[in-house]
Amino acid sequence: MISKNDNIPGTPTSLDSDSSNDYPVWKDAPVFKGTTKFEPLPGVKNIMITGGAGFIACWLVRHLTLTYPDHYNVVSFDVLDYCASLRNTGMLDGLKNFSFFHGDITKAEDVMQCLRQYNIDTIFHFAAQSHVDLSFGNSYNFTHTNVYGTHILLESAKDHGINRFVHISTDEVYGEVEEDDADLLETSLLAPTNPYAASKAAAEMLVNAYYKSFKLPVIIVRSNNVYGPHQFPEKVIPKFTCLLDRGNPLLLHGDGKHTRRYLFAGDAADAFDTILHRGSIGEIYNVGSYDEISNLTLCSKLLSFFKLPHALPNGILYGNSTENCQWIQHTRDRPFNDRRYAVDGTKLRQLGWSQKTPFDQGLSVTVDWYRKYGQSWWGDITKVLTPFPVVENGEVVREEEHKNP
Repeated sequence: MISKNDNIPGTPTSLDSDSSNDYPVWKDAPVFKGTTKFEPLPGVKNIMITGGAGFIACWLVRHLTLTYPDHYNVVSFDVLDYCASLRNTGMLDGLKNFSFFHGDITKAEDVMQCLRQYNIDTIFHFAAQSHVDLSFGNSYNFTHTNVYGTHILLESAKDHGINRFVHISTDEVYGEVEEDDADLLETSLLAPTNPYAASKAAAEMLVNAYYKSFKLPVIIVRSNNVYGPHQFPEKVIPKFTCLLDRGNPLLLHGDGKHTRRYLFAGDAADAFDTILHRGSIGEIYNVGSYDEISNLTLCSKLLSFFKLPHALPNGILYGNSTENCQWIQHTRDRPFNDRRYAVDGTKLRQLGWSQKTPFDQGLSVTVDWYRKYGQSWWGDITKVLTPFPVVENGEVVREEEHKNP
């Protein structure tokens, strides 16, 4: 359960708590998790999930806590950065097999306290700075959290002695994939093109080094873009949904022809659950989606959900308007923006995992959730919805408000 003493290390701050005078917003929200369930592993009992109050990790926190209530104790470890929220796991408060630890992966004392206090035997390492746009402006934070933080966690795991360390990486470590190129296997060369992806690739080098040098039992996971409810609205799908919900146009980077492969968060949770129970130590697994969507196509789908007139990617007008679509505005692109990523997920599918949620179905669930909860889940998100927001001292500010050092 969660302690409310803010002055003791290991407990959450009050900044993210719902006021006792207000009805908590998460109480009315649906509880999402994955669908898989396996025979519990005898060597797994106490699972630490770093970044557990963030988007992708909170899906696994809920899934493992609710699916294996009599077998696994789940500890959500999170520093509660700007994009995390205790509301993402608020529905688990009071469950005997769920705990929250307020800690920072870049502080060895926090990590070791959690490992010892809960006798952790298994780690899922999600915690990371992950927004590519921000990595162009303050890459030091990405190196500090993603590389140094991973090093702290690995060294602590080695000293404590754990049975399994599952490191969550990204498909972006492979770099850009040309349109006619084959999907990339786990053995493909790592060629990151932005500071975020480079920091994740560097973290992987440390994970591999600890596997080779110290026989730390590691598994590496590289996933396509994950989307769904609970994602902080700095990322494209929730951001565009919230913009349209406010009656504002979509601000599209560059020409909008870049593509990404999207995986619904429930399918991602199933993938991590499958890897926990069927994955092999020392292996790398791609989590690949079949749904490759351009940013322009994504805009069209979202505008259709909101029944707004627009030009479809094939040039046909949707709705009654015969004028050019005013709901999509183009802004400057990133310093470098990979045109597409493409990974081969055969290896994971051979373990029995499959992508169950078609993109249109997952997008419908996601849009519905953000229309109901997106404007209140994280408080005021007005600055988050600007084209190029900046994080300064843990707070999101508009680009024009940012004070360059």
